[in-house]
Amino acid sequence: MAKNTQGFNIGLKAMNESDLKSRIQEDSLRLKKLEFAHAISPLENPMSIRGLRKDIARLKTELHKRTLA
Repeated sequence: MAKNTQGFNIGLKAMNESDLKSRIQEDSLRLKKLEFAHAISPLENPMSIRGLRKDIARLKTELHKRTLA
């Protein structure tokens, strides 16, 4: 696991549910904008789209774990 991912996961534990929901909305909007920009002209780093998708998945997973607990 990369150090960046570990820091992200540690930050997830500190967030409450409303913070998680707002972060998911913000990141989803950012993902849409990136994908749109990439469709018009190629991004310098297209791997950023994949990283953002994975971050959103991590956020949703943490939110789901909290709702089940």
